[in-house]
Amino acid sequence: MKIAIAQINPTVGDIEANVRKIIAFGRRAKAQNADLVVFPELSVCGYPPMDLLLKDSFVRANLEGLECIAKELSDIDVLVGFVDRNTGTGRPLHNACALLKGGKRAAVQFKTLLPTYDVFDEDRYFEPASEYVAMKTSGTVLGVSICEDIWNDEELYPKPRYSVNPVASLIEQKIEALINISASPYSLSKENIRHELVRNQALRNGIPVVYVNQVGGNDELIFDGRSIAVNAKGRLIAAAAAFEEDLILVDLAADQGEISTTPTDPIENVYEALVLGTRDYIRKCNFKKSVVGLSGGIDSAVVSALAVAAIGAENVVGVAMPSPFSSQGSLDDAEELARNLGIEYRVVPIKTAMESFDGLLSELFSGTARDITEENIQARLRGMTLMALSNKFGYLVLTTGNKSELAVGYCTLYGDMCGGLALISDVPKTMVYDLARLMNERGGVVIPINTIEKPPSAELRPDQTDQDTLPPYVVLDGILHAYVEQRRSADEIVKLGYRPDVVMDVINRIDRNEYKRYQAAPGLKVTARSFGFGWRMPIAQGFRERVNEHDLLC
Repeated sequence: MKIAIAQINPTVGDIEANVRKIIAFGRRAKAQNADLVVFPELSVCGYPPMDLLLKDSFVRANLEGLECIAKELSDIDVLVGFVDRNTGTGRPLHNACALLKGGKRAAVQFKTLLPTYDVFDEDRYFEPASEYVAMKTSGTVLGVSICEDIWNDEELYPKPRYSVNPVASLIEQKIEALINISASPYSLSKENIRHELVRNQALRNGIPVVYVNQVGGNDELIFDGRSIAVNAKGRLIAAAAAFEEDLILVDLAADQGEISTTPTDPIENVYEALVLGTRDYIRKCNFKKSVVGLSGGIDSAVVSALAVAAIGAENVVGVAMPSPFSSQGSLDDAEELARNLGIEYRVVPIKTAMESFDGLLSELFSGTARDITEENIQARLRGMTLMALSNKFGYLVLTTGNKSELAVGYCTLYGDMCGGLALISDVPKTMVYDLARLMNERGGVVIPINTIEKPPSAELRPDQTDQDTLPPYVVLDGILHAYVEQRRSADEIVKLGYRPDVVMDVINRIDRNEYKRYQAAPGLKVTARSFGFGWRMPIAQGFRERVNEHDLLC
């Protein structure tokens, strides 16, 4: 049989638009003589729908959309993800996949494994499957699984998360091929793990496996697509594009299909993910233009370049807001960046506003020395300026803080944290430099060389550099990766070769700055663990890590 893999970019909640897209891809598949067209998980309503699932009107509209798809694509068999109602006991809904044939639902398979880790919270809404259905189309018996249902792989995960194995139950139905419809978010190198999962299922069960993934950005999550098919021997026979919609054909009988080339370099993948996530966030939130505060530093330069790649230079405005502490070199770097990118460039000095605040607060601050308070006022004046432009002209403010800064609180609430999207908030500082170098390799000198080579500085006081306050970024990022993404203890991190006092300083900073991250703009997730809705730490809490864990508490 010939299967069309429809790797689409749905918008959460825009059911009418999603249905139109599904119908259009289905008709393209039919025109290419496909017997079956397969769409991603929950593609009728978009993934993740979150608490929209608590609205009965939302569920009803998604069911009406499914009926419309069945009617309009009655001349081709369709597998499509949707939300179904649970008519039995338990939670009110199912994460479901329907086989549509001849204008009707021919069969439905529910999802069994409902993830609740990291960014997932499906157990909040859905009841798991209690039975497994073999579906027949074009003379082939198919087993359908949904995303997490293939992730209970003992070869990759020696300690499985779940006590049941949905694929094993489908194999008992004598299926001849396995289809997995997914909405699997991107993170660094995750595509390699997915490939191994699919390959292992094919080799273990001796059947071909077709894996269809969603693509696009939905809030913090970026879906990279990369749908694939492997034959019964685990050999790749079809592969869709990365970070874009695609429709590819795979012929299971002939053991062949279309194979698109996708980026393999990790930094190039992060770049493509951030561009896609930015474009979709701006588009799906109905913004047209964005504005970035240009400091002349590496972070604002990379954010501006990503924004230009996402929505075009004509839709990006760069604003320099120099203070008396800003160097002429930084202003020159900001102007050079704007010229390289071809974006609108404005300069709004904040010296007069700083003087006004000094006068306003002089009596209250009498007898005190200048400190971080005055530094934060500068950042907040800049934030106020950008938000004023947002209010007046409808621009989306893109914040420029990276993951390293957000982790340790090296950022100012209501200042440089002001904005609607924190583009690089899951990108460590060292990776920001990697992105800048990649951009210059791809398109000539985009990021000014001086911006890359000079010591990073917030320029809030004379001769300030980041390393006055923070350890070197290569050290900070190493500890951050171990503590946040790998979930290592202080003792384990010290054993990696870091000084105990530096480890404890970084960990304490991470822990005590949770209140700032609660108030940050949503950010795009590109690492295994970001400071988004997959990071659920209390603000008011008293637990502290210890370097010598073997010492008893009492």
